[in-house]
Amino acid sequence: MKRVFCCLFLLITQVSISQFLEEKDNLKSYNGFFNFHYNEEEDELYLEVKNLNGEFLYTHFIRSGVGSNDIGLDRGQLGDGIIVKFKKAGNKLLLIQPNYKYRAETDNLQERQSVEEAFAQSVLFGFEIKEERDSSYVIDFTPFLMQDAHGVVQRLKRGNYGSYKLNKSKSALSLSGTKAFPENVEFEALLTFEGEPEGGTVRSVVPDPQNISLVQHHSFVKLPDDHYEKRLFDPRSGAISISYYDYASPVFEPLEKRYAIRHRLQKKNPEAAVSEAEEPIIYYLDPGTPEPVRSALLEGASWWNQAFSELGYNNAFQVKMLPEEADPLDVRYNVIQWVHRSTRGWSYGASVVDPRTGEIIKGHVSLGSLRIRQDFMIAQALLNNPFAENDENHQQMMTMALARIRQLAAHEVGHTLGFAHNFAASVSKRASVMDYPHPQFELKNGKIDLSNAYDTGIGEWDKVTVKYSYSGIPEGVSQKEYLNNIISEATAQGLQFITDSDARAAGGAHINAHLWDNGANAAEELEEVLKIRKKAIQDFSEDNIRTDEPYTVLEDVFVPLYFFHRYQTEAAVKTIGGLNYNYAVKGGKETVVEFVDKKEQLKALDAVLQTLTAEELAIPKDKLKLFPPRAFGFNRTRESFRSNTGVSFDALAAPATASDMTLGLLLHPERAARLIQQKSLEKEQLGLEEVIDRLISETIKTSKKDTYLQEVQNTVGYNVLQHLMNLAVHKDATPQVKAIANAQIDEVQQWLRKQDEPMFTQMSREIKEFREDPSEFKAIPNAPKIPDGSPIGSFAWD
Repeated sequence: MKRVFCCLFLLITQVSISQFLEEKDNLKSYNGFFNFHYNEEEDELYLEVKNLNGEFLYTHFIRSGVGSNDIGLDRGQLGDGIIVKFKKAGNKLLLIQPNYKYRAETDNLQERQSVEEAFAQSVLFGFEIKEERDSSYVIDFTPFLMQDAHGVVQRLKRGNYGSYKLNKSKSALSLSGTKAFPENVEFEALLTFEGEPEGGTVRSVVPDPQNISLVQHHSFVKLPDDHYEKRLFDPRSGAISISYYDYASPVFEPLEKRYAIRHRLQKKNPEAAVSEAEEPIIYYLDPGTPEPVRSALLEGASWWNQAFSELGYNNAFQVKMLPEEADPLDVRYNVIQWVHRSTRGWSYGASVVDPRTGEIIKGHVSLGSLRIRQDFMIAQALLNNPFAENDENHQQMMTMALARIRQLAAHEVGHTLGFAHNFAASVSKRASVMDYPHPQFELKNGKIDLSNAYDTGIGEWDKVTVKYSYSGIPEGVSQKEYLNNIISEATAQGLQFITDSDARAAGGAHINAHLWDNGANAAEELEEVLKIRKKAIQDFSEDNIRTDEPYTVLEDVFVPLYFFHRYQTEAAVKTIGGLNYNYAVKGGKETVVEFVDKKEQLKALDAVLQTLTAEELAIPKDKLKLFPPRAFGFNRTRESFRSNTGVSFDALAAPATASDMTLGLLLHPERAARLIQQKSLEKEQLGLEEVIDRLISETIKTSKKDTYLQEVQNTVGYNVLQHLMNLAVHKDATPQVKAIANAQIDEVQQWLRKQDEPMFTQMSREIKEFREDPSEFKAIPNAPKIPDGSPIGSFAWD
């Protein structure tokens, strides 16, 4: 009886499973890489899974963003691209992510299995099987689509923007982006995150900050065939890489394998000097991009075809408008999207990559729409009275801003082609669009000329890195030999590749790798920048804004002009205690590492100290009359001057901020340690004591006859003392650095005691308090934070 009952139960279960879809009315069916069905009555989506254990690519996006650069959840933002597969376990299907970080590339099945079993895999989701028929399984896919795959909750929590959780009652599937194609299927859901915001960021961009609703997009994609040839990664090449550990590697070879990421590209006729590609690389521009930006983006992104043409390709790289019926999140399209935010922010170039090989499946660019407005404002600030005669006289400013947009398009597309930043390119006549360009201005006949502000095409380094990643390897030549020759040729041309961490300003040491700089010599270019800045400030007037605009707008236009020297200062500072080096390899022809010549370091120190003089930092008295208290409705923003004087414009806060910037770079503990090290290794080299002696002599111990200039100099001198005390107690300062900083503070205190000025008395009093309890010292409470200058954000592929 018990056996009969069990058989009857199994029979009933099988009947109910086989009839699951038949019992659903008015299903909307989609046939493609996966077949699926939508049940409108219950707002559910049912997925058919036929190929168990067959691997495919899964990635996700958010179609709609929050609109805040700070939060960092932008329209079209790409998530991870991972390999997954379905596996049956009892009455469940498990969606599993294999561990491709650790593998054994061998024909030995047991050896591959031993590695698979040694490292954990991840089960991403479990689905109850609703129906079995014709060797396929039907699952309710809705719960998978209704989860926070993109990590919105964690992003908000991590940034202290609020505590939120997904509210499924306020969420629903979205059919507008749910589609099926032979090699990919696309799903979407509108997700609502409910919670309490912290601070004003969410409130500033969301109509009801307690409910943030975003559209999340998922893609299941057929993996490429196995005809793609992996390309070896070389740290000198400028390529972005993937890496994994291959436990089948011989003991005498490295365990970790590294390969460049790149699109698949092959000539139709490999023997021909010039040939079309079997499949050209095509990028599509977001039709929501307005003119004249649209034309500028199309042109700038197309620059890359210059490099592919030099490889013997005919029109292998193309840029077109996205067809009306196409979805920008569809993995079949490489897309350039125009993204809006409430504040300026980074643009991004990201890619969906096959983790097995490094093949790029989809390039996806997000361009911040407010970037162009900042360049327009920079031009507006530096031109001589642009609106003196006509409020519509904006052609020069638009020309420069659009030139920047062309370069930006080329830059971000470059990332999606597989290329990293090259921040050493500016010293070689703008050798790469993968550098961050600062507008290059010139003084011609006493006027500031904008005509050469930005480059107009692909650079020589860009041609090298395209050749490395995309050229065909000649038959009979080893890949390694061929690629090494490409790099050797570039080295012989004087081209250098240095990327992100080595270019950062604070503790960075490389003399050629800088963000937003120009020129072959950083110190000489800083001197030129200061001349241009001085001329522009001299010419600055009410005619730098339009008629009927409040003078508050004039103050905001003045911000990028006043801090115009900030990035070239960063570049010049890095020469002091700096190094010249490469990502050198044994057998290569590049310099490994060397100190900078003392004369060059002293030249840089001279230029940097110029940014701490009252004459450079004091805003001319006649210009101060242009800046009344802020107009009603025009409050200060993160890009405004800060003030210690309430509503009035603070003429001393701006010099405090500018000098604080320079001093934070010059007296960085890592730079200080390098100065001590280089002096110990080369007796005649520049040392930390010499740098600080010059700094004190030309700031604290310098006096001015003009009372206004003296107050500016007092402001700078006070900051110098603050930074010295900070260096003396900094947790990252070495004992040698602390010893020299403390000795210099003692010397300053002795000098201050002999002076009869209130400011010097205050500084002496603060040294005494510092000595009594150094642990209570808090650096630079008086220097307002510098306004945002470069695109706002953290480290990213910009």
